[in-house]
Amino acid sequence: MYIPRLHPDTIEEVKQRADIYDVVSEHIVLRKRGKDYVGLCPFHSEKSPSFTVSQTKQMYHCFGCQTGGNVIKFLMDLEKRSFSEVVLDLARRYQVSVTTLEPEQRQELQRQLSLREQLYEVLATAERFYQHALKHSADNALQYLQSQRQLREETIQMFGIGYAPAGWETLYRYLVEDKRYPVQLVEKAGLIKPRKEAGGYYDVFRDRIMIPIHDVLGRVIAFGGRSLGDEQPKYLNSPETEVFIKGKTLFALDKAKAAISQSDSAVVVEGYFDAIALHAVGITNVVASLGTALSLEQVRQVLRYTESKQLILNFDADKAGNIAAERAIGEIADLAYKGEVQLKILNIPDGKDADEYLHAHQPEDYRQLLTNAPLWLNWQIQRIIQDRDLKQATDFQQVSQQLVKLMKNITNNDTRNYYVSYCAEILSLGDARLISLRVENLLTQIAPERGSREKSYQTPLAKTKSDHLSSAPTNKRSLLEQAEALLLWIYLHFPEQRQAITEALEERDLQFSLSHHRFLWQQILEIPSGGIDDNLISTVQDKCVESEEEMALVLHLFHLNEKIKQETLRTPQVIQAAIACMERVLREKRYRHFLELWETTDPEAEPQQWQSYYEAFYNEKMQLQELDRLRLFSITDLL
Repeated sequence: MYIPRLHPDTIEEVKQRADIYDVVSEHIVLRKRGKDYVGLCPFHSEKSPSFTVSQTKQMYHCFGCQTGGNVIKFLMDLEKRSFSEVVLDLARRYQVSVTTLEPEQRQELQRQLSLREQLYEVLATAERFYQHALKHSADNALQYLQSQRQLREETIQMFGIGYAPAGWETLYRYLVEDKRYPVQLVEKAGLIKPRKEAGGYYDVFRDRIMIPIHDVLGRVIAFGGRSLGDEQPKYLNSPETEVFIKGKTLFALDKAKAAISQSDSAVVVEGYFDAIALHAVGITNVVASLGTALSLEQVRQVLRYTESKQLILNFDADKAGNIAAERAIGEIADLAYKGEVQLKILNIPDGKDADEYLHAHQPEDYRQLLTNAPLWLNWQIQRIIQDRDLKQATDFQQVSQQLVKLMKNITNNDTRNYYVSYCAEILSLGDARLISLRVENLLTQIAPERGSREKSYQTPLAKTKSDHLSSAPTNKRSLLEQAEALLLWIYLHFPEQRQAITEALEERDLQFSLSHHRFLWQQILEIPSGGIDDNLISTVQDKCVESEEEMALVLHLFHLNEKIKQETLRTPQVIQAAIACMERVLREKRYRHFLELWETTDPEAEPQQWQSYYEAFYNEKMQLQELDRLRLFSITDLL
């Protein structure tokens, strides 16, 4: 449509009301970091998030491609639309009154904008009509809700549940003839349809329990109808309209968003009544899909309310439920493979849905099921090995192939790292001597070319040679190099942390592995304590003025960029993670040493020695796992 020039007051009010986090989080997954939020930039391809959103400044900036601006510019660049189109859409969304600089065009613009408001009004009127019909003329419908669904009156009222009478034109007569709404408007609201032959209109919903669908602001935008008789389909949704897009809507999100934020997790169920039943017993961080695969828009809507990005899908435990779960996952699989969402699967025993389960169990039982719900990747692995005998060659081969296929989809290195080890232990059938072999076999199939495997992946139990770490290019530094650099950065710029770093290195007998880092550390150690306390950076630079080649490799450590300044405010955690990375290299060598001794020792000839080596390498393995836990404070996010 033609958009006349907008008045500066309108533009300014849109800027004031539109929240950049709300808008951006609909398009990318954001995680809280300090006062701001970070995510993967939508304007260029990247694996580590460099896109930052500041709610306090109402600005965004990408450190990767250097794009940035306010909420209007974000939508202009993302959707390739004009300034006026974006401002107008934001004005609709945030209910800003639109004023133009061309009064003669204002009436037409206001008419177009008012259509949505009129649709909200007619849908709200239809909701009240259905509620009245339930109370005064639908004993069978009320009995169905109270007896079969076991809903209390307060729950019925909270969700605005009503009843559509069985007549073909009951709602039509009420809205068009009694309330005098234009018939075209009622049709655009998805409530009536034109007859094909005889002329006139008929009601879309007849003899159905009516469940209003609200947007996140609580406005009625559509209905879901459940038939009471034999009419098919059993469940019928409103058609898509100007205010309702099925793939962008989650049932009960308006009622669940506060609980999702409080619990830091969201539960997605299949049906309206599943969500209603759970809310009725106090489990209120629950939304329902509308019978389609979850879209990225739906997932991003719900994830904006949870900092940990934890999403639990609850579907029936039978075969149909498993198929429904796979279908529902839809587009969010990539987010899970990337590690951007903690996706879990809850299958209720005996093929029950949440509503049925609560009829025979206590709410606390359901909460326990939520607590025990496995991660989606674990759920897939369990389905792969279910009813398989891994001692049989055919089953072993098929399971291995399916596990490899699954792990090839995992693009997050840390996640793949974990699951290669996890699957190797499964395939080892309890024989610890086979774990390293299984890891190597899995790696070979996941990344057949050794070079690509070394660049992209390392496992806790089968790590590539450490010389790879020191040869990584500068723009793709290894975790070890980044860890050492961080320690030196902190030591140089934060005097209060120097003793902690020195003690941590000495306690674990750790040395800097990379030659240029060893060089810098040696220069620091040679400086008398007085020089260190006074002005370490200047002293080191003066001391090494003739060592140009070595200093060129560490010169960047003498400066702090803005990101490092922010992140090193958490210096105790950074030091812990960096020390863990360095210690891991030492522990890995010890692990391999004892494992090799154990594998080459005859347990029958030297049982005590064999047992001693086993305990030694197993202890190192446990230490490695603990170090991996400490390294979950991501070094790569700090640089």
